Amino acid sequence: MCGIVGYTGSDTAKDVLISGLKRLEYRGYDSAGVALERAAGPGGGAICLDIVRRVGKVAGLESELAHRDDASTCGIGHTRWATHGRPTTANAHPHTSCDGRIAVVHNGIIENFAELRAELESRGHRFASETDTEVFAHLIEEAYDGRPDAGVPATGDLMAAVRAACTRVVGAYGLAAVCADEPGVIAVARKDSPIVVGRGERGSYVASDVIALIDATRDVVVLEDGQFARLTPEGIEFSDEQGRPIEPDVTHIDWDIDLAEKGGYPDFMLKEICEQPRVVRDTLVGRLSPTGELDIDELGLSFEELDLIDRVYVIACGTSYHAGLIAKNLIEAWARIPCEVEAASEFRYRNPIITPSTLVVAVSQSGETADTLAAIRDARIKGAKVFGITNVVGSPVARESDGVIYTKANKEIAVASTKSFIGQVVSLTLLALLLGQVKGKLTVGQVRMLFRELGDTAAQIQWILDTQREAVHEAALACKDAPSALFVGRGMGAAISYEGALKLKEVSYLHAEAYAAGEMKHGPIALIDPGFPVIAVATDSPVYDKVVSNLKECEARGANIIALATEGDEDIRRIADHVIYIPPVRDAFCAITASVPLQLLAREVAVMRGCDVDQPRNLAKSVTVE
Repeated sequence: MCGIVGYTGSDTAKDVLISGLKRLEYRGYDSAGVALERAAGPGGGAICLDIVRRVGKVAGLESELAHRDDASTCGIGHTRWATHGRPTTANAHPHTSCDGRIAVVHNGIIENFAELRAELESRGHRFASETDTEVFAHLIEEAYDGRPDAGVPATGDLMAAVRAACTRVVGAYGLAAVCADEPGVIAVARKDSPIVVGRGERGSYVASDVIALIDATRDVVVLEDGQFARLTPEGIEFSDEQGRPIEPDVTHIDWDIDLAEKGGYPDFMLKEICEQPRVVRDTLVGRLSPTGELDIDELGLSFEELDLIDRVYVIACGTSYHAGLIAKNLIEAWARIPCEVEAASEFRYRNPIITPSTLVVAVSQSGETADTLAAIRDARIKGAKVFGITNVVGSPVARESDGVIYTKANKEIAVASTKSFIGQVVSLTLLALLLGQVKGKLTVGQVRMLFRELGDTAAQIQWILDTQREAVHEAALACKDAPSALFVGRGMGAAISYEGALKLKEVSYLHAEAYAAGEMKHGPIALIDPGFPVIAVATDSPVYDKVVSNLKECEARGANIIALATEGDEDIRRIADHVIYIPPVRDAFCAITASVPLQLLAREVAVMRGCDVDQPRNLAKSVTVE
């Protein structure tokens, strides 16, 4: 959700903040704002806070600040994905105290904000927004100034006031605050919402994501829940909930920021689709030993522990959930272990059957998805082993899991996940192979063969990117003006269809559904009328003939059929209006290759419809609130 950034040092703060907010805009772009310290008068001396907020993307805020001659060297900024309160200027962050001396930016949800707001209003506090965040500004103000009427002494210290305010709040927060009475100081707090801080040559930095800091420093501290940081131009002090000094772990970031730039592509989505051959290769490199055993250095679980596993749950949300559906097929086929896939948002509320021999696999691109983290914690309390699949080193999912596989997708900027999804599928395939090997269901020779074929998918994806663009374009023309579309497939193709439908919805705003093709006659076929787009995964598989039979039912009703088929299949052209090909590939791996044309199709339709494919409306890259 929302992105926050803060800087205190020797550089011009507004430039640092705008640069950071642009890189964090994937987290939300309903509004943006900054709070900058400046001299209250021409003669210097007293400091005040200059608050600038704009509805819409960061570019609007940047344009406004460009006209201001502001040499401030300390400030905080925010880009918002709206939860409590509409996307308006009044609801944009930063939010301030009654006297305007304290400003806060916040990512998260304050669950008891209504009670706190009523309490604060009863004591004379005036609220200017509909947001939950604003209660933080007033709570900090009270703690800073004290309540003489109630015998509550003033802290007179921003860090202490933030710590006191946090004790009153129920919910999640990544928070940064500044106070005009303490120039150059930024107070930071974290609970269930990501915060990273770092020290560079030119000052101290805080952000929701390391991408905003990476030009300044590669060594960052990822705050844990209940940890606080006090930033000054001279350095950073860390403390716990009681105010005691701590020395947190430092994480080194080694990925290349150049990969977060468009590099000549018209949008990040296309760039990231085209990076998927590299993602496959990078995720696999070094993960097969010379003896033919899988070698996952982040595993964290012994082969003996894995051999005891008798049930697997894959928990995830959105695109990651669809990666889990693919993993279910592979784990049950290769390891012969029952595997269930569940939405993380539902998992912890239904009291699932968990024993010490249960493995819970938590899949999250960002590693900070609130529902997934809550499910992890619930599973650990119940005694399960937890394994994380994530793209972000040092993320909460990685830290709270017994073991982890990093997807090596590097930073993904476009909100709709593409390369991270492929990285997840490859990583989950590795896990399925590992479980099959540990359980004795796959021989060393079989693992070597499957690993080699898995690596071949990198070149197969490149073939699709090089040869199928025109076919994708023609198929997109058939979809762009339709009010709805239906995706169908069987077996592995059904799982792929769900992801294809989601991508189309996310970036083109065209309604789409996905169904197992065998279920067509049980309701969905009622949707079919002349010209209705049906996108079918009809690749070479044990259920190919069944899929073709289902497509003939659609053809008879005048559907406009777009078939995703295996290269060399000319028979499919007899019933399909458009055909997009993938190279011949084992059915177990077709999810990796077949997903790519569906990503391209979704993007092409969105471009034709004039949609912003990188920042679709109402969405954010990372969902850090429930």
